[in-house]
Amino acid sequence: MSETEQTNGSGFKMRGVRWVIIGLVFFATLINYIDRLTISVLAPAIMESFRLTNTEFGAIATWFLLAYTISQSASGKLYDKIGVKKGFTVSIIVWSLAGIATAWANGVRALAACRFMLGLGEAGNWPGAAKTVSEWFPARQRAFGMAIFNSGAAIGSIVAPPIIIGLHSYFKANGGDWHEVFIFTGALGFVWLAAWWLIYDSPENHKWITPEEYRLIKEQDEVETTETPVETEREIGWFELLTYRQTWSIILARLLVDPVWWLYITWLPLYLNQVHGFDLKQIGLFAWVPFVAADAGSLFGGWLSGHLIGRGWSVNSARRAVIIFAACLMPAGIFAAFTASAMLALVLIAIVLFGFQVWINNVQTLPSDMFPSRAVGSVAGLGGTGAGIGSMIFTFTTGWVTDNFSYAPILIAAGLLAPIGTAVLLLLAGNIRKVTLKAS
Repeated sequence: MSETEQTNGSGFKMRGVRWVIIGLVFFATLINYIDRLTISVLAPAIMESFRLTNTEFGAIATWFLLAYTISQSASGKLYDKIGVKKGFTVSIIVWSLAGIATAWANGVRALAACRFMLGLGEAGNWPGAAKTVSEWFPARQRAFGMAIFNSGAAIGSIVAPPIIIGLHSYFKANGGDWHEVFIFTGALGFVWLAAWWLIYDSPENHKWITPEEYRLIKEQDEVETTETPVETEREIGWFELLTYRQTWSIILARLLVDPVWWLYITWLPLYLNQVHGFDLKQIGLFAWVPFVAADAGSLFGGWLSGHLIGRGWSVNSARRAVIIFAACLMPAGIFAAFTASAMLALVLIAIVLFGFQVWINNVQTLPSDMFPSRAVGSVAGLGGTGAGIGSMIFTFTTGWVTDNFSYAPILIAAGLLAPIGTAVLLLLAGNIRKVTLKAS
């Protein structure tokens, strides 16, 4: 649709439709994390019910990550092909049904199968969100758009423990147990889906958008592409994308650094239970605390890089400075391995998660900073695949190491990953600018 056709539309108009759109993606991410964390928060009860070891619990989490890893790239390609409206619909239906089905799991294999299906669906949220931001936000606002949706992960992690423990207490008092919690949390996605279909459309077709906002979101990126009109129409495949060092910089960095986030998402409730003696009630009261810092990190990281760009910094300088700053914070988790104080450990973990969200919020803007819009979902998905592979290996290793040794080696290893991954990212990517695609 041409700009003339766009601005000639009639009917209801509103300013800032892009903020409504990213608000919807924020809530999808929040629900994603509530569904994901239900098993982690209830892990002590579920492990007792099925008499699981840490290694077995780690294996169940690894099945989730295996599906998540496979689905990241597949979902990115799907979103590039059918668009974000239909793509989110597929993802939400799959993960919500998988969450609900967990209520009827009757053993380790059934739990693993449900987590596998959950991973297939939930993975689509991230390439879908990255593509939504690339389509609805100009380059200077993308990091903040990413921050808003990414804060859904942190806020989901904040609200999940008290909500899940509260639901568990309610259902247990009324003759139920942990099974009913999965039905309730799994159903949330269908409520969101109704709002999504009511509100979402592309910028070119959205009936609420004003001419001013349409022009704003179509601002050119800092570095113009040299592609010809014919090149911009052709599809960019995975194998072609893998010939660019910029793609590999994102894949390898996320393979190395994302396990830091997954460590605490998956294992924090059990760490507090097994190392510091927390019961379910105490987990509900305190496990959310580090994720408040994570939410602050997400918003701060998005604001800071955008602020620096607004002050005249180049996209390259702003992104690199913020990413390096964040990487310097994450080794704080090493000190948690050597303290007997649960509160101090939570503070140190909070610093780690603050740093991680600053880091990931800017790294997730790189596909849209470096590649054309039609490849953003695919590159983001490939990055998610790298994240999944690294997190899968680290999560399963955590189960074995904590069964046979302690949490200390895991916390130390996690603290070293961020500086290493950031060095790989920046050395391999070089300057952050638009890639000139090879001729077809």
